[in-house]
Amino acid sequence: MDNQDAVSAFLRSRRGRITPEQAGLPVYGLRRVPGLRRGEVATLAGVSVEYYTRLERGNLRGVSDSVLDALAQALRLDDNERVYLYDLARAAGPAPGARTRQRAVRPTVRPSVARIVEGMPGMPACVMNNRLDALAANPLCRALYADMYADPTCGANVARFAFLTAAARRFYVDWEHMARFAVGALRIEAGRNPYDRELSNLIGELSTRSEDFRVMWGSHDVHVFRQSTKRLHHPLVGVLELDQETMSLPDGSGLSVLVYSAPSGTAAEDGLKLLASWSATTGDDQDADATSAPSTRRP
Repeated sequence: MDNQDAVSAFLRSRRGRITPEQAGLPVYGLRRVPGLRRGEVATLAGVSVEYYTRLERGNLRGVSDSVLDALAQALRLDDNERVYLYDLARAAGPAPGARTRQRAVRPTVRPSVARIVEGMPGMPACVMNNRLDALAANPLCRALYADMYADPTCGANVARFAFLTAAARRFYVDWEHMARFAVGALRIEAGRNPYDRELSNLIGELSTRSEDFRVMWGSHDVHVFRQSTKRLHHPLVGVLELDQETMSLPDGSGLSVLVYSAPSGTAAEDGLKLLASWSATTGDDQDADATSAPSTRRP
């Protein structure tokens, strides 16, 4: 992935979504394209048109924080987009060889973290990296994501599951919302680590095999997984409305612990208990094939 191309496309996409009226600028005559002109963004950011043109052509090398802040304000970037812009600027700095060497070591799940995940038998929990690979998961999480683990082509990757496995469109009640979140998370990681070969391969694979991914990737939207409520349709226990918390490990590994939970006394809590009971009965060997479970589906 070329950093300059990513910078250029991102700035143009953000400029194109803001109207002069939204920016408080006067409008004169007919406008051939929606959004702000380069000169208007330059005025709002307090830089020359020539300088902004250089930035929009993808050259963020040496740009100061004050200019990035002014640009973020002019383009009305949200917190995630602002972080992404800063990541793009940082990635434009060091030599590519140094970045490549820094990414050579893969983060691994520490035994203590694995024990934490295993020690939550009543809540689906897993350890995920920034490429959305589930590196470790407790039995209840494997049972919840049975369709993903049943498809060996997914490689326990949530993005592959969302875009390349037909069952995902049934599993995620709001599939498009989830899919856009996954794309936005990969976009954030691509800005942070543009020379990550495994990430590049994943994005290339998804772009080749999924038209939906190609379109969403082209929007240049970004997202960070934190907390949310997800509605998941499991083939055994039906629809579960679960709260998701994503907690980044403070060791700089880029790994996060993702945990699903259900409020006490809800149907979702009952569903998780049923799923945990079934998982314990069938064993981990069958966690990856919920579709073959006995017919105890809830309405």
